[in-house]
Amino acid sequence: MLSKKYTYKFEFMGMLIGILFLVLIMRLVYMQVFEGDSYKRKADGNRIRITSIMAPRGIFYDRKGDVLATNRPGFTVSLVVTKGKINQDNLGKLSKILNVSSEEILNKVSKNTELNRVVIKTDVSAEIVTMLEERKREFPDVLIEVQPIRIYSHNQLAAHIIGYVGDINETELEKLKEKGYVAGSVLGKMGLEKKYDEYLRGKDGANRVEVDVSGNVVDNLGKEEPVPGYNVQLTIDAELQKAAEQALDAQMEYLRKYGGSPNAYAGALVALDPNTGAILAMVSRPTFNPNLFSTGISYKDWREINENPFHPMDNKAISGEYPPGSTFKIVTAATALETGKVTPEELYYDRGYHPLVPEKGNDEGKALGSINLKTALAKSDNVYFYEMGLRTGIDKLEEYSRKFGFGSLTGINLDGESEGLVASRDYKRRVFDEDWYLAETFDATIGQGFQLATPIQLAIATASVANGGIRYRPYLIEKILDQNGKVIKEFKKEKIADIGVSKSNLAAINLGLRGVAQEGGTGQQLKDFPIPIAGKTGTAENPHGKNHGVFVGYAPFDNPSIVVAIIIDQGGYASMSVVPVARKVFAAAFGIKE
Repeated sequence: MLSKKYTYKFEFMGMLIGILFLVLIMRLVYMQVFEGDSYKRKADGNRIRITSIMAPRGIFYDRKGDVLATNRPGFTVSLVVTKGKINQDNLGKLSKILNVSSEEILNKVSKNTELNRVVIKTDVSAEIVTMLEERKREFPDVLIEVQPIRIYSHNQLAAHIIGYVGDINETELEKLKEKGYVAGSVLGKMGLEKKYDEYLRGKDGANRVEVDVSGNVVDNLGKEEPVPGYNVQLTIDAELQKAAEQALDAQMEYLRKYGGSPNAYAGALVALDPNTGAILAMVSRPTFNPNLFSTGISYKDWREINENPFHPMDNKAISGEYPPGSTFKIVTAATALETGKVTPEELYYDRGYHPLVPEKGNDEGKALGSINLKTALAKSDNVYFYEMGLRTGIDKLEEYSRKFGFGSLTGINLDGESEGLVASRDYKRRVFDEDWYLAETFDATIGQGFQLATPIQLAIATASVANGGIRYRPYLIEKILDQNGKVIKEFKKEKIADIGVSKSNLAAINLGLRGVAQEGGTGQQLKDFPIPIAGKTGTAENPHGKNHGVFVGYAPFDNPSIVVAIIIDQGGYASMSVVPVARKVFAAAFGIKE
């Protein structure tokens, strides 16, 4: 018979075993009843793969239906990883096959926080696909899929307008995941691709399959087809865009080789319809090929772009801020006429310099004698406009500058637009804490000193003179359409403001601008053009190098249908640098072969 001592021990052990069994039973019940679904999902995750099917992005068309950006099928290699884990034994082998460093693969995987498809390389060759298929058992977590690859049909044509796409990064994913973006999503990074990504991206589909331990598909469990993105019809004319790009490129190359302008690598051009604000062509130089980004840009290509001192990724047509030079004399003329400080017929005697500030004069001190507004504009006389600045004062000049749209965004549907700068007492006081001087008013009247404008602002200001005094918002898209051609969103002309200049005063300014493109004018190379042209040249002083060449103009003179604004950074005299470009653009616009 056991003593009480041992009896107590056995009873204690029995109680302990009973408690342990009770705990195990309770845990089993909890796992079965309360966490059963969770564990089932985890078990299914080991045999069921749900992979997204990327939706084709919407297609870009020009105004005539020419395809500018579309998609083509390409092989994409992805990894299915769980909580960022990857088979280390296969990492080196996969890296060698794909020619992607192990560090890059690990970096992409580290950004994945849940069971998901991590894109490792897009647009791989058929040879690589064959190699991976032959070693499928070795790489059970590797997925090979056919996905749409963005392709820009004309390479760099209109690159700054359309933009480019790329894989979503960690920062972008954090901001956009609530809108349905996931790791591996492709989104617009620049231009209209970025601005209208919500319309272009479509809705991704999904493929649900059952696989065995080797990753082989044993059953298809269902497929949700992707929905393509909406298509976009632009306002630009691809033929005119191409002609404008070629004309600007050829002229800058000529200036570098033969024109004494070795740094003429940057420039911009805007062509638009003055009656609506629709952009017909927009060029920024230097440029880039957006196809480089579609499949992941190489380090070499990115370094070449990133280290270019002339900044190829900047859209200088909307962000480049330049002194407008003598093209600004249009605003000075309008200010003087509207405030009644001068009449179109009044003669002013030009001595080659202004008597109140003798150091302010014409180029090389040339005196034109008695001249009126028309001659002053046609010959781009400085002294005449100094006198207009004296009569109106800087405050009125600032007022009319803003009426023409300077110093504010035009509102074009692209990101990255700059405001430019309007010369004013307030600006100088605020920034430099100094008084305003008459000489600075003189500088402002001819588009120098503090004055800064973007090419798109120059185009809009010129359009308002050409169309009778209305400022329209510039735009790049005509329509956004679904796959059946139904219009989802339409863009039309939008009036922003009247510039506040009478029809009679605008007519007087237009006559002066017509004289620019006639015998004796600063743009007389345009005098024999079959279509009558009006315009204004400007040679903007540049303290950092050679002067900038600037031109604004429109045609036909009596019924304008196109406005052109051109700047060549460090191009030199406008008549030599930008006027030849303008002639080629007008020729392309009207189908004239020269």
